[in-house]
Amino acid sequence: MSSPRKPRRQNPLALLLINIGQLLTLRSDKPGPRRGPELSEIGLLEDAAILCLGGKIVSVGKTKDALRDPWLKKNRKKVIEIDCARHVVLPGFVDSHTHPAFMNPRLVDFEKRISGATYEEIAAAGGGIRSSVEAVRKAGKSALTEKVTRALHQMAEQGTTTVEAKSGYGLTFEAELKSLEAIRSAAARWPGTLVATLLGAHVVPSEFTGRAAEYVNEVCDKMIPAAAKRKLAQFVDVFTDRGAFTSADTEKIFQAAARHGLGVRAHVCQLTEPPLAPLLHFDPASLDHMDHVNDRDLPLLARSNTVATLVPGANYFLGLDRFPPARKLIDAGVAVALATDYNPGSSPTPSMPFVLSLACTHMKMTPAEAISAATINGAWALRLQDSKGSIESGKDADLAVFNAIDYREIAYYFATNHCAFTVLNGTLNLPGEWSAE
Repeated sequence: MSSPRKPRRQNPLALLLINIGQLLTLRSDKPGPRRGPELSEIGLLEDAAILCLGGKIVSVGKTKDALRDPWLKKNRKKVIEIDCARHVVLPGFVDSHTHPAFMNPRLVDFEKRISGATYEEIAAAGGGIRSSVEAVRKAGKSALTEKVTRALHQMAEQGTTTVEAKSGYGLTFEAELKSLEAIRSAAARWPGTLVATLLGAHVVPSEFTGRAAEYVNEVCDKMIPAAAKRKLAQFVDVFTDRGAFTSADTEKIFQAAARHGLGVRAHVCQLTEPPLAPLLHFDPASLDHMDHVNDRDLPLLARSNTVATLVPGANYFLGLDRFPPARKLIDAGVAVALATDYNPGSSPTPSMPFVLSLACTHMKMTPAEAISAATINGAWALRLQDSKGSIESGKDADLAVFNAIDYREIAYYFATNHCAFTVLNGTLNLPGEWSAE
């Protein structure tokens, strides 16, 4: 298989991709996130071309029509032209659930799990989320920024152009704000788009053992107002499940987020089946994990624009037999997205193509459904659907080019990377060119 002819990396005035074998536009005139059969509508064009100017997509169509365009004929010398060698181009992946603000891998947890310890047993023994806290609290902002930046670059090399990044391993006012500041600093060093989320309510830190209500007040009265005032976060997240925070805790935190103009999302139904109606009242952008969703809640989800974000990388890494019930959710009309859940404890992967493979092999999603879930529905999960997730005029120039002749190859291959290069907000990025500064 030949590779697309790769141009030198630069910030072009204009960018023209031609000779695209399969272009997946994901364009749709239907309102709302993709549901049911709509997930299979990928808007495939053959022998296609894309013209980008000033970081935006200007036109999409056939290569022969693009080359006849009067503007292009007049300005051809100003355009960086890329022959895609009849390979696959799709919208850059939108990874709508990640935890990159950590310092170290959790190798002791990894070994304990191999020996048979459960997620909850590891947490009770001092592992789990709390074991990442000390290193983050001690780390300088520059070191944390470098860790986040490196993760973003790894994600981009596998086709991701938009990332949601959570705090959540500091669990003090100072450490959570430091984590969000590191995320903002990393965003300034990366050409893609980063959406920051305050996850101060990840777990109750050990110093608040037996005083969970006091810690919830700390999140509501200090962390949320400061994050909103400094514009460090767009969303507030809560881990709502056994061993973390109750639905009542979550409602209180969501109320505080709403007062300060921040959107909300939640980790929920990973371990148990808490009722979703109280959370849906707050119109969360997404509810994530959703491994154990109650059937009674499916109609409520289907009537909402809340996206169920599935993170099968966690199920894989934790060695679980059960994966998120994608088919049940899709058949019920629920909008589903896919994300990596990149984190040190349960899903240390930056690879959206691997997540697509898991979705197909373990959740019985088709490749087309998985791509829709990882692009346009991921954009809906971040409320970025007007600028991200599809290839159409006026949207941000976020593209992923794969060394493949058929889009199904993206989910077919695993443990390898077939992404040739990405375009992030109009900036061309080739693999191996990045280094943390």
